Amino acid sequence: MDRRKFLSRIIAGAAGTTAVGLAAASLSMAAASAKENRVVTWQVQGFTCITCATGLEVLLLQQKGVARASASYPEAKVIIGFDNRMTSEEALRQFIAGCGFSVA
Repeated sequence: MDRRKFLSRIIAGAAGTTAVGLAAASLSMAAASAKENRVVTWQVQGFTCITCATGLEVLLLQQKGVARASASYPEAKVIIGFDNRMTSEEALRQFIAGCGFSVA
């Protein structure tokens, strides 16, 4: 994983927000309109710190069709609720891989 690249993506997604408004600002219009009808839980390899898990949550919430995302550094897992009419498991796996992690 390229930590600098990953952190710059997180920061770019949060640009212009305050710490209080970060969670609300991380939701894109597409994610806000997504209706969760599918949930996946995956083991994630590559988390080196809590920032990795938190950053992945923020980036997932910006993806079209993702209604909820919860990542845990200690458990090395991610739970994603999404609208399968707007995205797919494979697209989400590829996105996570593009962030520098792998789904087991």
